Amino acid sequence: QLQLVESGGGLVQPGGSLRLSCAASGFTLGGYNIGWFRQAPGKEREGISCINRSGGSTNYADSVKGRFTISRDNAKNTVYLQMNSLKPEDTAIYYCAADYAPSRTTCNLRRAQYDYWGQGTQVTVSS
Repeated sequence: QLQLVESGGGLVQPGGSLRLSCAASGFTLGGYNIGWFRQAPGKEREGISCINRSGGSTNYADSVKGRFTISRDNAKNTVYLQMNSLKPEDTAIYYCAADYAPSRTTCNLRRAQYDYWGQGTQVTVSS
């Protein structure tokens, strides 16, 4: 059974940092582009970052550019999202997703592109 499991969420003060992890089971992440998405209450799910299969290409939404960093360790079958300088508006449920894309060398932030989704992890930024 193909599964993605996010972890690392929690409560953090404004200006703080968190590192989210996305671990795969039942398949090898190395064949997939991976995206991070988030959904705040009452808002649409938005793509915030993605990384291609090799890790050589990344993409970020303007809202997180310069603060968040995506990376992957294919040997550990895990993708990470390092989040720094967190703001209250970053509060959301964060999801990782996998896009099977053997023919694409870059990733994108379109939800419809992604085939498999995790259950999400809550991130709350509050003093």
